[in-house]
Amino acid sequence: MSITDIDHTAISVADLERSISFYCDHLGAQLARRLECGPDSPLGTVVGMPGASARIAHLRLGSRMIELFQYANPPGRPAFPARDQADHGIVHVGFVSTDTRADHARLSAQGVEFLSSPVEFRPGVWIVYFHGPDGEVCELRQVPQGD
Repeated sequence: MSITDIDHTAISVADLERSISFYCDHLGAQLARRLECGPDSPLGTVVGMPGASARIAHLRLGSRMIELFQYANPPGRPAFPARDQADHGIVHVGFVSTDTRADHARLSAQGVEFLSSPVEFRPGVWIVYFHGPDGEVCELRQVPQGD
């Protein structure tokens, strides 16, 4: 098989600048590039929405990328507000943390909304879930070195 790794996670957002700030200021991502895709770009073909247009930001975090889309056409709709982690489809984006409890305290002080306090899920593995600016669920996960 020629598929070897995960490259990026894409998130459709209501406000591109707000989301860039959130992921860069709170989580340490770095803005790599911005793209403007008009209705004549290949974007509409790729996403199956002919004539689509969007502003895109690529953020680097470690060796991976977060790709943020703010669609102008068609305008995006808010995510289903009652969505639970048990609902089918992609349910959260996971981030590596070297100290989940310290990151939880820091992000909480910055106003980030968490679903719980950090939990030791299994020995040495600490996880906690939180909301991004559009209600997307994110996870911080700390694992022992070599796990």
